[in-house]
Amino acid sequence: MNAPDRYERFVVPEGTKKVSYERDTKIINAASFTIEREDHTIGNILRMQLHRDPHVLFAGYKLPHPLQYKIIIRIHTTSQSSPMQAYNQAITDLDKELNHLKDVFEAELSKHSREF
Repeated sequence: MNAPDRYERFVVPEGTKKVSYERDTKIINAASFTIEREDHTIGNILRMQLHRDPHVLFAGYKLPHPLQYKIIIRIHTTSQSSPMQAYNQAITDLDKELNHLKDVFEAELSKHSREF
């Protein structure tokens, strides 16, 4: 009865940013990104992509609370990069990788649909 409506898990409220950035004031080259209306799926794949970057010293994410539909990604980089650069590169690389996966899947699907 007290559960929030299902659409609140996916729809970003008006006036709320999808991604917000906050620099760490205590650690150099560290920052947190809050991504609204996402869960473990995006958090884990983004964390793993960040781990592929040689300039990333630490990448992790957390869900603050099960009823808060957001994730917080924490990134700490070397002096050769910034957390913002690492985040943007990870998003770009994931986009390319997922587009490639989609193209390969569609090619295989069209190959098999011609057989029938």
